[in-house]
Amino acid sequence: MIKWLLGKKSQEPSKAHSFIIDELKEQIKSELKAGSDLTFRTLKKDKQELVFCFMDSLVNKPSLDDFIIAPIQKNTQMEWTCEAIAQLLPISDLSAVNQLNEVVTGIIEGKVYIYVEGHPYGLQADVSKTVERGIEKAETESLVYGPKIAFTESLIGNINIIRHNLNDLNLCMEDLTVGTRSKSKVKLIYIKDIAAEEHVNGFRDKINQLEIDHVAGATVLGQLIENNSWTVFPQLVTTELPDRVTIALMRGKVVVLMDRSPDALYGPTPFFTFFESTEDVYMRWNMGLALRFLRLQAAFLSVLLTPAYVAVLTFHYEVIPSALLVSLGRSRANVPFPPVFEALLLEFFIELLREAGARLPTKVGQTMGIVGGIVIGQAAVDAGFTSNILIIIIALSALGSFTTPSYLMGTAIRMVRFPIILLAGIWGGIGIMIAFCFFIIHLLKLDTMGGSYLSPVYPLRWKDLGYSFFRVPTQYLSKRPITNHPMDVQRFSAQKAKKKDVDD
Repeated sequence: MIKWLLGKKSQEPSKAHSFIIDELKEQIKSELKAGSDLTFRTLKKDKQELVFCFMDSLVNKPSLDDFIIAPIQKNTQMEWTCEAIAQLLPISDLSAVNQLNEVVTGIIEGKVYIYVEGHPYGLQADVSKTVERGIEKAETESLVYGPKIAFTESLIGNINIIRHNLNDLNLCMEDLTVGTRSKSKVKLIYIKDIAAEEHVNGFRDKINQLEIDHVAGATVLGQLIENNSWTVFPQLVTTELPDRVTIALMRGKVVVLMDRSPDALYGPTPFFTFFESTEDVYMRWNMGLALRFLRLQAAFLSVLLTPAYVAVLTFHYEVIPSALLVSLGRSRANVPFPPVFEALLLEFFIELLREAGARLPTKVGQTMGIVGGIVIGQAAVDAGFTSNILIIIIALSALGSFTTPSYLMGTAIRMVRFPIILLAGIWGGIGIMIAFCFFIIHLLKLDTMGGSYLSPVYPLRWKDLGYSFFRVPTQYLSKRPITNHPMDVQRFSAQKAKKKDVDD
């Protein structure tokens, strides 16, 4: 507390007041370690002195000059008091502070601290300079149908997008802060009469209980508040699509936005949520159903194809048709490695190509992925390192993992493939079954903000299958998913919708 500002008097007012301002400057410099961009601007009138304290690199100088300094200088007849200055300044974000930690925090955030000598408190005005990019197309989540805009690093801009998409009177936004050294603003967003109170409290408590010096972004925040940090499977969805956030809010989920992060975080999100795409909503229900099944089958085959190849060639030749056995034998005639090593080697090459393509610039990365895959694959076959059939299987497995809308879930699918391949090479089909049983047990033990990770399949909720596993016509989705425990379950009247269909 800057208690030394309260009731300090002297027989020589001018000297005493100057000393107070000098002491204020020293305390602020001490707290901010005398940063090179820390600036003090002092104005004097008669026997009064006024000081502006701000970070030169964080404030919008035209706004500071036009809306704060110029009005005070022009009103020469006005007595300098905090009340009079507050009435004069055309600044919407203006607050009175008398705590040193609040003053320093505000200066770091780009605010200007205005102090008049002899007053027990000062004013803080927000004229911060925002560094942000314009609204652009989503990069990590490609869409054919639906809005293409994506979130940016500006928290205010992202809130504006959400409010523009969802003008619900019950849309609530709570202000939270994370980080003990580098403090970052966090917004907890939910619809008050839809979102379950236990989910809102769960997110709020987990964020408030964090004791960490710095949180780099929303994805890191998600890892910190997840219940199980050892698993490869994500328990919260990270997205840069505003319309996906809007749909999640209307289903009773809770959203977290973080300043300087272009991603939104929401939950609870069971396993099958990661295979949903906003295109499923914008397309006709039968097309959305077909595409959703295609993604689930592709993910299953992505995990199973390569281990099945290893198990069959190592232990189960009898399941291979005789016509295929001849061509398979010719393909592997010059391969000196066992199937398990051959599969792991090619999987490693695919991951190298994927990572190299992701890190290179877009056009170069695409060329690297296509040319690198063709050249390395053909060279590996010609050199006798692998067979043509395994090249096809590895390519199909990679394509299957890329069909998952969530990048984190797609990466998790590629990760679990490696231990299954090893078990298939050791115990064959039994090894694959052991691996699948282990992962099913692991998924059953996981939870997402207190809810079952495999919901609505376990525990089975038939009506919720239309929101996750299946895609059904909208007129049959009159109730929100019970999995999210919404307070307002009803979306619309099913009887009225049925009557309308009959009348039509």
